[in-house]
Order: sequence, then C-alpha cells, then structure tokens
Amino acid sequence: MKKIILFAIVLLVIAGSASWIYRTFRGGDRTTPTLYGNVDIREVTLGFRVPGKLAKLLYDEGDKVKAGEVMARLDDEPYRNQRASAQAQVDSLRARLKLRETGNRPEEIAQARSLVREREAAAVNAERLFKRAEELLADKGVSVQERDNAEANHKEARARLKSARANLALLEAGFRAEDIAQAKADLAQTEAALATARLQLSDTVLAAPSDGVILTRAQEAGAILQAGSPVFTLSLVNPVWVRAYVHEPDLGRLHPGMKVEIRTDALDGKPYRGQIGYISPRAEFTPKTVETAELRTALVYRLRIVVENPDDGLRQGMPVTVILAGSASSTPAPL
Repeated sequence: MKKIILFAIVLLVIAGSASWIYRTFRGGDRTTPTLYGNVDIREVTLGFRVPGKLAKLLYDEGDKVKAGEVMARLDDEPYRNQRASAQAQVDSLRARLKLRETGNRPEEIAQARSLVREREAAAVNAERLFKRAEELLADKGVSVQERDNAEANHKEARARLKSARANLALLEAGFRAEDIAQAKADLAQTEAALATARLQLSDTVLAAPSDGVILTRAQEAGAILQAGSPVFTLSLVNPVWVRAYVHEPDLGRLHPGMKVEIRTDALDGKPYRGQIGYISPRAEFTPKTVETAELRTALVYRLRIVVENPDDGLRQGMPVTVILAGSASSTPAPL
C-alpha cells in the first residue's frame, strides 16, 4: 500500500513538473500568452524629383526634423528661367486668343467700308466711260482700241469693288470658330508647360514628409545629382510598430484592437502601451532573430502591434516582450 501511495506521489510530482515546464516554455499563462518580437520603425530614403546641383543641406545625421521643414535645396536658377520662358509663352498666346475672340477693331472695319465706297464710285465712273465709248464707237467717234480700254477699266473697277466688299465682310464676321479653337488649344498646351515648370521649380526644395530623425546624409553641397539620387535617410517617429509572432494554438485568443503592454530589456525602461493592429492570415517559420522558448522551426503567425506612446527608448530592431491584457504578469500601463 505504501508503495502505491509513493508511486502516486511520484506521478503527481512528475505531472506537476511537466506542467510547469510546459507553461514556462509556452510563455506563462495559456489564456493570455506572452509574445516576443522586435521594434519595427519605418525608414524613408529622400531625394529630389529633378536633377541639378545641390546648393545647400540644412541638417546632419542625428538631427530631428518636423514634417514640412526644408532639409535641402538645389540650385534653382535653370528652373526659374524655364518658368519665366513658359510664362512669356502663355502671356503671348493668351493675348492672341483674346484677339481672336474680340474680333477686329472698329477702326479697321470703318477703313474697309471707306475703301468699298471709294471703289463703288470708281466702278460707277468706269461703267459710264465704257458705255460712252461704245456709243462713240458706233458713230466712229473713238477707235476700237479706246473702246476696249474703257471696257477693261470697267471690269477692273468691278473686280476691285468685289475684293473690297469681301474684305469688309471678313472683317465684320471676325475670326472663324476653328481659329479660336486652335488658339485655345495652343494656350492650354503652354499653360500645361508652365504648370510643369512651376512644379519642377518647387521640386528643387526637399522637405521632410513627416516627423523623424535623420539616419544618414549621403550627399554634400556642390554635388551634381540625378533625379532620385538619395540625399537623406529618415527614420519616422510615427508609426512605431512591433513585429511579433504567435503560435497557432494561441491564435484564437488574439484579435485586432486588443490592448497590450510592451517591455524592453532596459533596467529602467518604462512599459509602453499598444494594440494589435494586424494578424497575418498566412503561417510562416519563426525568424531566427526572434527569441522564444519554442522550437524555431514551429509555424507561427506574424502580428503587427502599434505602439501608442513611442519615444526615443524604442530603437530599430530592439527585442521586446509583449504582454497581452489580462496576463497575470501584466501591470497597468501608465497613462
């Protein structure tokens, strides 16, 4: 009987030890597992969208910048000249379009009408001389040549009158709709070129897209840059994420929006607040950089945790421990 009791006690001790080891390697409480991961801070490489000579750099490595602050400038004289040229073309074509839409000046039309009246009088006089020459020819009062000359003068006067009347009608009608449409199209084309010139001029200024810290400064003043050449590498202040991994048995206990506490290995490191923002739908092998108590070949699901109160204490790649809300080892995060 004593042997049976002793054997039962040994079994209970073994079972308890196995349970403790299992819970230890699983990160503690099965209901609220502890996760491990690394800080993931986004970086952006900044450069100019246009080529040119680098005129000035206003920041260096380690400097903090705010969104919209000017970080560097190109020599903008070539682009200012392009803008001035495009503006002059726009002004010229705009004046031409206004001329087409307004039509001819009243003075030009009045002058054309005077010319018509003058040629009408000349045509009437030429016709009278021609008829008189025909009558005199019948009486042998003029020669055939003189009569022919009078007829030619009459025809020429009528033709000149017809030309003057046509010119007057053209001036009174103004420009054709096709001419106005062409002038509008030419103006639109030059306005687009002006907009491009203005955009290129503004692109000679490099501004910070968001708050951040400069990690690298790749160029110096005086360098000739091609479009897109890296000038700065900026580490963004927000968002700061934690990339962590969870085993499939614990996946059902997590959901987007779940509150977590993030802790670093620093002795005086404060806990950070965060929440789960994304759970990958696809399983993968645990990355070797993640320190967990499980076998590294186990399949896990990647999490993206958004840090709500980041500061300079979180650095790129820093290992962290993520404690889910409700864990026995969790303490309330400071507000």
